[in-house]
Order: sequence, then C-alpha cells, then structure tokens
Amino acid sequence: MAELDIQISVEDIGWPGEETLLSFCERVLGAATVYLRDSEKQPFPTMPPEVSLVFTDDASIQDINAEWRGKDKATNVLSFPAFPVQPGKMPGPMLGDIIIARETLEREAAELEKSFDDHLTHLLVHGFLHLLGYDHMNSAEAEIMEGLETRILAQLGLSDPYEGQDLKMEP
Repeated sequence: MAELDIQISVEDIGWPGEETLLSFCERVLGAATVYLRDSEKQPFPTMPPEVSLVFTDDASIQDINAEWRGKDKATNVLSFPAFPVQPGKMPGPMLGDIIIARETLEREAAELEKSFDDHLTHLLVHGFLHLLGYDHMNSAEAEIMEGLETRILAQLGLSDPYEGQDLKMEP
C-alpha cells in the first residue's frame, strides 16, 4: 500500500521528467513517512494522504513568495499545508503543496558542494515536515525540525545538512 498519494506538476523544462521525479519523490517522502510513523509515532490517515509537488523556476516561486509571504524574492522551497496541523497530530486527507525552484536548488547545491539529488532530497523532507506542522520560527522549533530532517536524511544515506554551514532554510 502506498504511504502517500503524490501528485506532481512540472512547470520548468530544466527539471527531470515527471516519471523520474515521481519515482524519486516516492522514495524520499516514503522514507520520511515511514520514519515519522515508526520512530516519532506520527499518525497518518488510513487512506494515503495527498501531497502536491510543484517543480518550477525562480520567477514563478518569486511571484508565489511575494503574493503569499510578502517576500519579493526567489526561494528554494515553499510549503502550503492544506489544513492546520500540530506536529505529531493526525493530518487531514490532503497534506498540501510543496513548491521547489530549480535554479535556486542548483545554485545552493553548488554553493554547498552537494549533488542536485541530495539537496532536492533535503528540500523535499524540509517541505514535507512543514506540511505536518513543523516550523523553524524560533530556535526551539528549529532544533526539533532540523533534528528530524537530519535523522530522516540519515535514513536515506545523507549526512547532516546543517553541520558546519550557515545556509539554513529561511523562515
């Protein structure tokens, strides 16, 4: 049985093909779901909840960021939960939307000396945690969220994305 119902929209020709992205996202978000369910006792609905993934460019994400967050600049990832949820509580049947900008992802991956896939994995996990109510608006929240990200990424064979660097996800 699928853990999530993943819907994908590719809005920029620089991204890999839809089938490739879907397979990649099923692996990453599936591992995150299993980790949260088994290790953190995160409940999930009986039917796989839907998550929408939009793979876009800097111009589009800048427009969305300006409209919804009042920040007129491109960013790496935006998350829009479908319903308010508290960390560790049962989410609704639709988790929400995760939007990722290719150019920002590529630029950050190069700056961090990480592969495109590794940084995309991190952004997907980060966005997914936002859909489940996690945030990083203060240091206590950030410590919890970044700890979860690090443990989930370790399950996927990736190192701590925050170790020894200052580039953190912006609030």
